[in-house]
Amino acid sequence: MLTAKDFMKTDVIWVKKQTPIYEAGVLLIKNGITDMPVVEDDMTLAGIITEKNLLRLSYADEYKKNKTVEDFMTQPAVHYRENESLKTICDFMMINRFREIPITSTKNQMVGIISRPDILNYILQSRYADTAD
Repeated sequence: MLTAKDFMKTDVIWVKKQTPIYEAGVLLIKNGITDMPVVEDDMTLAGIITEKNLLRLSYADEYKKNKTVEDFMTQPAVHYRENESLKTICDFMMINRFREIPITSTKNQMVGIISRPDILNYILQSRYADTAD
């Protein structure tokens, strides 16, 4: 059975709750990603910050320079454990339109992330390999 651990990327871009919100926005844009896990000091998953969360910056009462990621993040973050089946994660992503899913250890610590392109790349490579033989 293929699991999250088989597909996850471990070089995850993440932020802490105390990160200034504008700094988080710059990280999203600079890295071409749509969301980032938010972690505690011990790498425990605290939430997720998304482009959609940042759209709240357009409201006048939200425009304060001292706002942090914690003021905008979604919590708790949907996540899967590293031993979860790839099929379960795919089913969830299709139904809920998630682009990325944080992957955690049994202690709820960030260990990776799986994105739609990661899964699609595997599917295309495995199907192409099957037809190339």
